Amino acid sequence: MSGAGPDRTGGAESRPLYVFNGGFLSNARVRRILTLSGYALRLGLPGKDDTIAVWGKSPTAPRGEAVAARTGAAVLRVEDAFLRSIRPGRSGEPPMGLLIDPHGIHFDGSTPSLIEEIIRRDPLDDGAVLSRARDGIARLKQLHLSKYNAFDPGLEVPAPGYVLVVDQTRNDASIRHGGASAGTFREMLLIAQEEHPGARIVIKTHPEAAAGHRQGHYTEGHAHGRISVLRDPVSPWELLEGAIAVYTVSSQLGFEAILAGHKPRVFGQPFYAGWGLTQDENPVARRQKRLTRAQLFAAAMILAPTWYDPARDRLTTFEGAVDQLEAQVRAFRDDRRGHVAVGMRLWKRAHLQRAFGRERRLVFADDAGKAAARAHRDGRDILVWAGKESETLRQAAGATPIRRVEDGFLRSRGLGAELVPPLALVADRAGIYYDPSRPSDLERLIAAGPPPGGEARAERLLRRLTETGLSKYNLAASVLPDLPKGRRILVPGQVEDDASVRLGAGTEHTNLALLERVRAENPDAVILYKPHPDVEAGLRPGHLPEAEVLRLADRILTGADPVRLIDAADEVWTITSGLGFEALIRGKAVVTLGMPFYAGWGLTEDLFAQPERRGRASLAALVHAALIAYPRYVDPVSGLPCPVEVIVDRLAAGDMPSPGPANRILSKLQGVLAGQSWLWRSRGGR
Repeated sequence: MSGAGPDRTGGAESRPLYVFNGGFLSNARVRRILTLSGYALRLGLPGKDDTIAVWGKSPTAPRGEAVAARTGAAVLRVEDAFLRSIRPGRSGEPPMGLLIDPHGIHFDGSTPSLIEEIIRRDPLDDGAVLSRARDGIARLKQLHLSKYNAFDPGLEVPAPGYVLVVDQTRNDASIRHGGASAGTFREMLLIAQEEHPGARIVIKTHPEAAAGHRQGHYTEGHAHGRISVLRDPVSPWELLEGAIAVYTVSSQLGFEAILAGHKPRVFGQPFYAGWGLTQDENPVARRQKRLTRAQLFAAAMILAPTWYDPARDRLTTFEGAVDQLEAQVRAFRDDRRGHVAVGMRLWKRAHLQRAFGRERRLVFADDAGKAAARAHRDGRDILVWAGKESETLRQAAGATPIRRVEDGFLRSRGLGAELVPPLALVADRAGIYYDPSRPSDLERLIAAGPPPGGEARAERLLRRLTETGLSKYNLAASVLPDLPKGRRILVPGQVEDDASVRLGAGTEHTNLALLERVRAENPDAVILYKPHPDVEAGLRPGHLPEAEVLRLADRILTGADPVRLIDAADEVWTITSGLGFEALIRGKAVVTLGMPFYAGWGLTEDLFAQPERRGRASLAALVHAALIAYPRYVDPVSGLPCPVEVIVDRLAAGDMPSPGPANRILSKLQGVLAGQSWLWRSRGGR
């Protein structure tokens, strides 16, 4: 496939780009994308060999066009790409990408645009790009992503069997430059009724018109008889699923209708018309090529746009843009109602606010009854630290949703017990991953399998984790000593009062019982015992005297890098340790004596009965669920919700904030108190 679209290296020598619209200078995101694309914005008078940027066909565009006509400079038209943001641009949210078009603009049917030029000159038959396109279409449907995303996929749409008529805002440039007018909308509604006698007609209002920011062409006065007006912020994909026909002038919803399997009736001249995928009322004569949906998608979404990664401040691919937008949209949808947080320790609250309070600030409560009352009064959900959930809270909450919060599996560079903030958090609606007594969101995700493109993404993530040697805590580790020869079994110690042990252990509940079982089952093996980092630090219970351990194990490995230990071992035996998951994703045999989330899927040897609801799953399904879909990540540099790949880059580069002085003081104090508590218990205290 020929090289279409702008240079995405961000390293090209800068070319001067003259602007006569202050928005290019004041909009930091637009300016940054243009800079990374190799342009240096300039004020002043250009020469005949220079280029002038204008914003599409906006009211300010004639300024630059007039200067270009006088000087002979070229015109570069810039517009938002088709996956823009959560809310429309007038909200102030920056775009995820731009169409930087030296030919025309995609909604002006009078001249070819970059998209049209790509379609004209490129055979669009590259198998890899078309595979990306098919995955991309399926992924947008599955994630309910569109140009704007401030809608609720859970909102009900009308009962299936309706004709969908798509409204747009008045004076939109795509109408005026697409050979249409306000009269076209009146004509479109009449034709929809004539062509579908007796059918229900649903008019979908444009999001900005529904919010009262702009006017559309249809009002509530058009709702009569079998015609209704839908203003609710529903998912476009759900709406298209129930339609029997789609009518549009030039809305992007017409493009999405094609991707959803429709052949929409089009009354304007948008970029997606004229390729055999639409019924065109006002055809563009020069468009004669016939495309598949995947080919059109490849041109419009993969090859033409310049996509931007706001977390890593670099240009990216379509897939990278979707990864980032998915993270941001997920946070918006999860948090837009707001939360009341209960059972949260003081030092965690600032981090929880950053993770879950972007849309509506968290309210913290120390009492279950007060938390439930506040959530009910304000229409919020309840967040509870998973180990603090109680029957009292469940009873008080009633129908109010409860989300159980815990650290994710790529947590940080440092221990939670030392008050190092987490980069990954989960908020489980159904249960919590370490409690096998009830289903969890993680189990549901594992059972469902990877979404479109998810298997390949999980495999890329696995390779990256292997290359970087990252694990849950990523602590500074001592050099691995020489180890005895033979079949080596790594036994990770656990925090004995940890919820995963209390709720998920089998017959063995202690580190001593674990070691005794491993030695009994493997009398000739080399057993390597690694104490849990929190126990090593004296912060949590589970310590075993050295003599007691060496009666059963061949080595005690304190301060050792868990990943290097896994590499050196042949097997890992564990009750519920996350190190079993780390070993599994690195191709090691894992034997479980309890019911960790990664057991019971046919990937481990399980010596204790697993929940019957678990079935078979691939390693890719487990990795995608546990590291991509289940946790939510916050980038420690940009502060944005982000995909796991950003966190892997941060951890690998050591690009991490250090705990503040207050956290360090609290950590030391906690260590002293934990040590005193352990000493008191070891002497028989109760």
